[in-house]
Amino acid sequence: MTDHDPGPDDPHDLPPYGWVPPDEPPSVPPPGGPGWPPPAWGPPPPEQNKKALWSMILGILGLVCCCFLLGVPAIVLGILARQEIDASGGRQDGGGMALAGLVLGAVSLVGTAVSWAFNWLDLVLAF
Repeated sequence: MTDHDPGPDDPHDLPPYGWVPPDEPPSVPPPGGPGWPPPAWGPPPPEQNKKALWSMILGILGLVCCCFLLGVPAIVLGILARQEIDASGGRQDGGGMALAGLVLGAVSLVGTAVSWAFNWLDLVLAF
Protein backbone atom coordinates (compact mmCIF):
# COMPACT_ATOMS: atom_id res chain seq x y z
CA MET A 1 0.00 0.00 0.00
CA THR A 2 1.16 3.49 -0.60
CA ASP A 3 1.00 6.58 1.51
CA HIS A 4 -0.73 8.32 -1.32
CA ASP A 5 -4.12 9.65 -0.29
CA PRO A 6 -6.12 10.18 -3.48
CA GLY A 7 -7.88 13.50 -3.63
CA PRO A 8 -11.08 14.38 -5.45
CA ASP A 9 -9.15 15.45 -8.58
CA ASP A 10 -7.14 12.24 -8.89
CA PRO A 11 -8.01 10.57 -12.25
CA HIS A 12 -7.18 7.09 -10.87
CA ASP A 13 -9.64 7.39 -8.03
CA LEU A 14 -12.99 6.35 -9.56
CA PRO A 15 -16.18 6.06 -7.55
CA PRO A 16 -18.01 2.74 -7.56
CA TYR A 17 -20.46 2.08 -10.35
CA GLY A 18 -23.78 3.87 -9.79
CA TRP A 19 -22.46 6.07 -7.02
CA VAL A 20 -24.10 9.50 -6.75
CA PRO A 21 -22.82 12.15 -4.40
CA PRO A 22 -25.32 12.44 -1.53
CA ASP A 23 -25.29 16.22 -1.38
CA GLU A 24 -26.32 16.76 -5.04
CA PRO A 25 -30.04 16.56 -5.84
CA PRO A 26 -31.05 14.97 -9.13
CA SER A 27 -30.99 17.45 -11.98
CA VAL A 28 -34.37 16.46 -13.42
CA PRO A 29 -37.37 15.35 -11.36
CA PRO A 30 -38.89 12.02 -12.32
CA PRO A 31 -41.63 12.37 -14.96
CA GLY A 32 -45.19 12.21 -13.70
CA GLY A 33 -44.31 12.13 -10.05
CA PRO A 34 -44.83 9.24 -7.68
CA GLY A 35 -47.79 7.02 -8.50
CA TRP A 36 -48.36 8.55 -11.93
CA PRO A 37 -47.25 7.08 -15.24
CA PRO A 38 -44.75 9.06 -17.27
CA PRO A 39 -46.35 11.44 -19.73
CA ALA A 40 -46.99 10.22 -23.25
CA TRP A 41 -44.73 12.00 -25.69
CA GLY A 42 -45.26 12.45 -29.37
CA PRO A 43 -48.24 13.18 -31.57
CA PRO A 44 -51.55 11.42 -31.01
CA PRO A 45 -52.17 8.34 -33.13
CA PRO A 46 -54.05 8.97 -36.37
CA GLU A 47 -57.79 8.45 -36.24
CA GLN A 48 -59.49 5.87 -38.44
CA ASN A 49 -61.48 7.23 -41.36
CA LYS A 50 -65.09 6.00 -41.04
CA LYS A 51 -65.77 6.22 -44.77
CA ALA A 52 -62.85 3.88 -45.43
CA LEU A 53 -64.26 1.36 -42.96
CA TRP A 54 -67.74 1.50 -44.48
CA SER A 55 -66.30 1.28 -47.98
CA MET A 56 -64.54 -1.96 -47.07
CA ILE A 57 -67.63 -3.38 -45.32
CA LEU A 58 -69.89 -2.57 -48.28
CA GLY A 59 -67.30 -3.93 -50.72
CA ILE A 60 -67.15 -7.25 -48.87
CA LEU A 61 -70.93 -7.49 -48.64
CA GLY A 62 -71.29 -6.52 -52.31
CA LEU A 63 -68.84 -9.23 -53.30
CA VAL A 64 -70.51 -11.89 -51.15
CA CYS A 65 -74.04 -10.94 -52.18
CA CYS A 66 -73.04 -10.19 -55.81
CA CYS A 67 -75.03 -7.00 -55.60
CA PHE A 68 -74.30 -3.80 -57.48
CA LEU A 69 -76.43 -1.90 -54.95
CA LEU A 70 -73.61 -2.35 -52.43
CA GLY A 71 -70.74 -2.09 -54.91
CA VAL A 72 -71.55 1.45 -56.05
CA PRO A 73 -71.54 2.98 -52.53
CA ALA A 74 -68.36 1.04 -51.74
CA ILE A 75 -66.62 2.64 -54.72
CA VAL A 76 -67.94 6.14 -53.93
CA LEU A 77 -67.01 5.92 -50.24
CA GLY A 78 -63.59 4.48 -51.12
CA ILE A 79 -62.83 7.41 -53.42
CA LEU A 80 -64.06 9.98 -50.88
CA ALA A 81 -62.13 8.32 -48.04
CA ARG A 82 -58.88 8.27 -50.01
CA GLN A 83 -59.28 11.97 -50.81
CA GLU A 84 -59.94 12.81 -47.14
CA ILE A 85 -57.00 10.71 -45.94
CA ASP A 86 -54.64 12.33 -48.43
CA ALA A 87 -55.86 15.82 -47.45
CA SER A 88 -55.59 15.15 -43.69
CA GLY A 89 -51.78 15.32 -43.65
CA GLY A 90 -51.34 12.17 -41.56
CA ARG A 91 -54.10 12.85 -39.03
CA GLN A 92 -56.30 10.11 -40.54
CA ASP A 93 -55.53 6.51 -41.33
CA GLY A 94 -57.33 3.83 -43.35
CA GLY A 95 -55.96 4.12 -46.87
CA GLY A 96 -55.70 0.34 -47.16
CA MET A 97 -59.31 -0.16 -46.14
CA ALA A 98 -60.45 2.51 -48.60
CA LEU A 99 -58.50 0.85 -51.40
CA ALA A 100 -59.89 -2.57 -50.44
CA GLY A 101 -63.44 -1.21 -50.50
CA LEU A 102 -62.80 0.43 -53.85
CA VAL A 103 -61.42 -2.75 -55.41
CA LEU A 104 -64.06 -5.04 -53.87
CA GLY A 105 -66.84 -2.70 -54.99
CA ALA A 106 -65.47 -2.72 -58.55
CA VAL A 107 -65.17 -6.51 -58.51
CA SER A 108 -68.75 -6.79 -57.27
CA LEU A 109 -69.94 -4.51 -60.11
CA VAL A 110 -68.05 -6.54 -62.71
CA GLY A 111 -69.35 -9.78 -61.19
CA THR A 112 -72.91 -8.50 -61.27
CA ALA A 113 -72.55 -7.35 -64.89
CA VAL A 114 -71.13 -10.74 -65.94
CA SER A 115 -73.91 -12.55 -64.08
CA TRP A 116 -76.57 -10.41 -65.76
CA ALA A 117 -74.93 -10.95 -69.15
CA PHE A 118 -75.01 -14.73 -68.71
CA ASN A 119 -78.63 -14.60 -67.53
CA TRP A 120 -79.59 -12.45 -70.52
CA LEU A 121 -77.72 -14.78 -72.85
CA ASP A 122 -79.49 -17.77 -71.31
CA LEU A 123 -82.86 -16.12 -71.83
CA VAL A 124 -82.06 -15.24 -75.45
CA LEU A 125 -80.82 -18.73 -76.28
CA ALA A 126 -83.78 -20.38 -74.54
CA PHE A 127 -86.25 -18.95 -77.08
